[in-house]
Amino acid sequence: MEMPKPSAGHRKLEKLAGRWEGDEKMYPSPWDPDGGMAVGRMQGRVALDGFALITDYEQERGGKVTFAGHGVFTFNPQEDLYTLTWFDCIGSPPETFKGRCKDDVLVVVHDGPPVQVRLTYDFSEEGTLSKSMQISQDGEDWKPFLDGGLKRL
Repeated sequence: MEMPKPSAGHRKLEKLAGRWEGDEKMYPSPWDPDGGMAVGRMQGRVALDGFALITDYEQERGGKVTFAGHGVFTFNPQEDLYTLTWFDCIGSPPETFKGRCKDDVLVVVHDGPPVQVRLTYDFSEEGTLSKSMQISQDGEDWKPFLDGGLKRL
């Protein structure tokens, strides 16, 4: 029997592999009333023979790492569905985000609790990763939480 091979959807995740760094804008929120600027760093690597992408992320503010997380991206070709399982330094249970990729823009959503979170990764421009995070109490009214532009190192 021939072993399965990664699909085109799996291979799309390869565009997130590598080392990335750039400025991020944090918007005022219940967790950060003032908002402000930060430096975001992400390192991604293809794993499990191309069936997953593993990422490590950190955010630095004022010369200190103030947030860190670890994510595992997978793709289900039968459902054309991407999944991100996220772990971070806040200590919440693992969060599961699900969504789709249109062209080179991946959008995944976590339905909460305590809030719904929408992540957008735009890798349509070679060597640039634009990312954003919005939060919502009801899944209808989305507020900006983070915008960033990372460059491939």
